[in-house]
Amino acid sequence: MIRRDYILRMIQEFMQILSRLKALKQGERWQEASTALDEEFNRLAGGGAQAVARLTETELLARLMQGEPTQIVHTKTIILTALLKEAGDVAAAEHRDEASRAYYLKGLHLLLYSLASADAGDSPDFVPKIEVFVAALEGSPLPLEAQVLLMQHYEQTGQFGKAEDVLFTMLDAAPGDARLLEFGKLFYDRLQNQSDASLSAGGLPRVEVEAGLAELSSRKTAPD
Repeated sequence: MIRRDYILRMIQEFMQILSRLKALKQGERWQEASTALDEEFNRLAGGGAQAVARLTETELLARLMQGEPTQIVHTKTIILTALLKEAGDVAAAEHRDEASRAYYLKGLHLLLYSLASADAGDSPDFVPKIEVFVAALEGSPLPLEAQVLLMQHYEQTGQFGKAEDVLFTMLDAAPGDARLLEFGKLFYDRLQNQSDASLSAGGLPRVEVEAGLAELSSRKTAPD
């Protein structure tokens, strides 16, 4: 009960922080917003926004886990994800494009890791959606690791058409890559075990699964 109360208090306090950030953004008080964000990043992860963006997901989670039970770590993780989205918005408004992309990309990675290890339905409304980060990162290719995580998320959530789109984006960027071709084959093997109804609901009817597999099979492995 104490743990539940603690989590609810964390979320309530964070909602107040988001409200303050919203007011600062509406007033275009970007420096104040950046300062407020750094304060929250420091409190949560022991470093400012730029320092947090440079850490790996493993390093970030290690900081969040210090002395905390799993449920509280999950709450801190999704709060950090929302902070990274806010930091990306502020940097974009200040035309700091490289910093903005770094924040959005780190937020996307962290959110994908979080969703892979917890029930997505448990996420509060303030947690950014995957598509918000994807849209913010449009204009330049995602790193391979991000694309793999994104494809896995789409498959796990039954969005098979989107998963296939990510797969072929990766294949087009690395034609003939044997590991990606095998990765794609395993993806289609799993899809063939899905029902027709599931495939259609996921935006990839069985006839398109077969066509995608045929396209994959026609691609040659690059010579060593």
